[in-house]
Amino acid sequence: MRILVIEDDARASAYLLRGLSESGHIVDVAEEGRQGLAMALEDLYDVLVVDRKLPGMDGLALVRELRRRQLNTPILMLSALASTSQRVEGLQAGCDDYLAKPYAFIEVLARLDALLRTRDQVPGPSRTLRAGELHLDCATRQATRQGRTIALAYRETLILEKLMRHSGEIVTRSMLLESAWDYEFDPNDNVIDKHIYRLRRKLDEGFSGSLIQTVPSAGYRLEVDAKSPREAEPEG
Repeated sequence: MRILVIEDDARASAYLLRGLSESGHIVDVAEEGRQGLAMALEDLYDVLVVDRKLPGMDGLALVRELRRRQLNTPILMLSALASTSQRVEGLQAGCDDYLAKPYAFIEVLARLDALLRTRDQVPGPSRTLRAGELHLDCATRQATRQGRTIALAYRETLILEKLMRHSGEIVTRSMLLESAWDYEFDPNDNVIDKHIYRLRRKLDEGFSGSLIQTVPSAGYRLEVDAKSPREAEPEG
């Protein structure tokens, strides 16, 4: 999953960044409230981890503003303020969970996993897409093309999801980098081209035509019969 940590304490943010990254997640860090608000509103993240006491804009105000703007990304708030009334205040502001400091990292990870499971059960932006003959289940990282199941790696799934949500449109390399890597990633080689090459091999095996087209000097385009991806209809 892609996680935004909004935490001004350098030791605490470094601890979360290291642990979450080692657990296989993409992690960005914001060090103050208004920076975190701007990053969260880009709607790139699966979940937010927000400290309650932040400079610039405190965590409660940040959460209230995100909910006012109808951003429904799950939010875990971390705080040393842990009385019942303070926890209730955080939940009433719009947090989905509230964890008192000090905390064990394993509990942070478990709570984030629980938030993601809950989110996937709630109707919202579809995590199962269909564009023409191509289906993508983002949760299981499986695509199907004319009934053939294709297992995808994590970043391949993120790239394909971006292409499917913009089916028939040009998607630039910058857009793909933004969707599948963190803010600090330095694309000093042809990393996007390599991932597109592997994704093409998986999607096009056994077919005469390629779904992902290169647009010279621009980026890539997914060419399928249906130009707009939509939620896949349940089978049966």
